[in-house]
Amino acid sequence: MEYIRSRKYDTPVLHEKIMGPNPVKLTEELLLNHNIPPGSIICDLGSGQGLTSVFLAKEYGFKVYAADLWSDPEENMLFFTKMGLTKDQIIPVKADASHLPFRKEFFDAVVSVDSYNYFGRDPRYLDDKLLPFVKRGGYVYIAIPGMKKDCHRHLPQELLLSWTPEQLDYMHDAKYWAKIVSFCRDARVLAVKEMESSEEVWADWLRQENQYAVGDRKAMDAGGGRYLNFISIILRKK
Repeated sequence: MEYIRSRKYDTPVLHEKIMGPNPVKLTEELLLNHNIPPGSIICDLGSGQGLTSVFLAKEYGFKVYAADLWSDPEENMLFFTKMGLTKDQIIPVKADASHLPFRKEFFDAVVSVDSYNYFGRDPRYLDDKLLPFVKRGGYVYIAIPGMKKDCHRHLPQELLLSWTPEQLDYMHDAKYWAKIVSFCRDARVLAVKEMESSEEVWADWLRQENQYAVGDRKAMDAGGGRYLNFISIILRKK
């Protein structure tokens, strides 16, 4: 696909902010033909160093709460200010995805890119931990790293060059995720499907020189990418 919005963020300085396969391009694909009105209040859940939050605020006109457990809100706000955003547009929050510190039915939508697989594998998570903070009729948009077909019983040696079996257990196929979200009572599942972006977003990540990208090259250079994909999940609260 063409990444029309993401081109503006395709710079070495901004690429240093990514913490995995290019989250900006994943977000652009995830939100193609989205139904979230401009000006909506959005939770960017698992926002990392805030690049996707900037993208959501600047490109879509959302008011964004950048929620992440591991990043520093003050550092993120400095970055947001450098990107020309104010606290009226974007607010960094240190938050555990399982204990969100927000008012019930506060958000018009939740967007989660490259993080939901760490905390959302419990079939009860949506109903118990996330959807209470989404308004009725609001949306949840998720993009996660996955597998084209689950292979945990016989893990390919290529993948084990970079990741342990425990780390790979965070990656599953679309069938697995469709089953997980099917348990949700309070939202309608609109889509669970493989994304187009996998090859390009991985290439952007593997060009980085941080230790995690360098470590991931071992598996990907050996052909591990043929087992992997990205999966999008879209839900609407009833």
